[in-house]
Amino acid sequence: MGTTEVINPSTGEVFTTVPSLGLEETDAAIDRARKAFGEWRRVSPGDRARLLRRFATVVEENIEDLAQLEVRNAGHTIGNARWEAGNVRDVLNYYAGAPERLSGRQIPVAGGVDVTFHEPLGVVGIIVPWNFPMPIAGWGFAPALAAGNTVVLKPAELTPLTAIRLGELALEAGLPENVFQVVPGKGSVVGQRFVTHPAVRKVCFTGSTEVGKSIMAGCAGQVKRVTLELGGKSANVIFADADLEAAAAAAPGAVFDNAGQDCCARSRLLVEASVYDRFLGLLEPAVRDFRVLDPSDESAEMGPLISSGQRSSVASYLDGADVAFRGSAPERGGWWFPPTVLLASSAGDRHWREEIFGPVVSVLPFRDEAEAIELANDTEYGLSGSIWTRDVGRALRVSRAVETGALSVNSNSSVRYWTPFGGMKQSGLGRELGPDALLSFTDVKNVFLATGE
Repeated sequence: MGTTEVINPSTGEVFTTVPSLGLEETDAAIDRARKAFGEWRRVSPGDRARLLRRFATVVEENIEDLAQLEVRNAGHTIGNARWEAGNVRDVLNYYAGAPERLSGRQIPVAGGVDVTFHEPLGVVGIIVPWNFPMPIAGWGFAPALAAGNTVVLKPAELTPLTAIRLGELALEAGLPENVFQVVPGKGSVVGQRFVTHPAVRKVCFTGSTEVGKSIMAGCAGQVKRVTLELGGKSANVIFADADLEAAAAAAPGAVFDNAGQDCCARSRLLVEASVYDRFLGLLEPAVRDFRVLDPSDESAEMGPLISSGQRSSVASYLDGADVAFRGSAPERGGWWFPPTVLLASSAGDRHWREEIFGPVVSVLPFRDEAEAIELANDTEYGLSGSIWTRDVGRALRVSRAVETGALSVNSNSSVRYWTPFGGMKQSGLGRELGPDALLSFTDVKNVFLATGE
C-alpha cells in the first residue's frame, strides 16, 4: 500500500497524504462488503430508513467542516462547497424515505397470485470524479444503501478527502461496519477491480466518455450492470425574443461555475443572429465582473482549476482561437485561469466541438429555430442545456427536439435531487436521482403462488 499526495489547487502545495490501496486491499474491502450484505439486506425497512436519516443528520452537523475540506482539496468556492455538503444531506434524507416504499406489484393471473419484489443486487462499486466529489458520491451511495446493497466507493485520486470523511461519518451515524467503505487508490487498480471482481454486481461511474466506454466494455464480460454519467458539451440557446439582460447575466455562471469543470457546463453559446452583437455587449461586463478569488472568500464565484495538467489542457484551446474578451484571475501560486469567451468561426472549431472542462465558452450565431436545433444537436454529447425564449410554444418545441437528458428554459439549472439526471448519446447510460434511481440498484423478482383454483 502506497500513499498519494493531496495538493491545494489554490496554492499548488501539498498539504497532506492519503493511503493508496492496492489490489489485495481492494479485494479485502470487496469481500467485507460481500459478507456484510447478507445482514444489511435483512435490516428492516424502517430501521434502514432511520439509519439513513441519522447519517443525514451527522452530515448536517459537519457541513462546515466538509465544506472547508473541499475548499482546500478541490478549490471549490466556499459557497459551492456548503451547497455540495448540504446536497449529500438532502439526498440521504430523500432516499431515507425509500426503504419503506420499495413496493412490488400484485399482477392478476389465473390459478394463483403473482407478486413482484425488488431485490438488492449485492455489492455496488461507485467511482467518483474529482470535479464534484461530495454530491456525486451521495447520488450513488444513498439510493444503493436504501435499496439494501452494500457499497465500496473509490474517490478520485486528486480529491479523496471528503469521501474519506463521509465514510467516517457513516460509522458515527451507526451504519454497520463494512456496509459503506471508502477505498482510495488508483483508477487502474481500485476502479478496474470493481469492474473485474465477480462480487461487485454493479458499477456507477462518473467521468470521461473514453473511460466510461472502457468500464462498460469490461462489465459486459460479467453482464454487470452499469450507470454512466459521462462528458458533455451543452448548448445555451438564446433566441431574439428572450430577456437578453437576464440571459447574459446568467451565462457566465452557466459555464464558469466550478471553473468550468462541470459536464453540464453550457460551453456552447448559441445566439440568434439578429441580437448577436447586442448580446455580446451585455455579456462582456458580466464576464469581466465574474469574481475569481481565493475560494475561501465568501464573495468568490470561481476558484482555480484542479491541477497544473488541467490548466495546460484548457490553455491549449486558445491557440489560434479568436478571443473576444476575458475576465481576471489571481496571479499567484495555484492553477488559476481567467474566464474566457471565444468566437467560433464555424461549428467545426476545436473549441466548439470538444469538451474543454475549463472556464472557456464558445459563441456562435444562428439564423432561425431550425438551425439552432441543428447546431445544438451537432455533437456526440447530450447531457444538459438551456433555452432562453419568451415563446412558450417555441420552448416546448425546441425542448423536445434537442437531444439531451436535462434541459432548462429561461434558467441554467441541471440537477435537482428529486428529479432524474443523466445523459443521452455518449453522455451516459441510465439515470441518477429522482424517484426511480432506487430501482436501478435492484433486480425484479417474480413469484407465483398457486392457489389450486
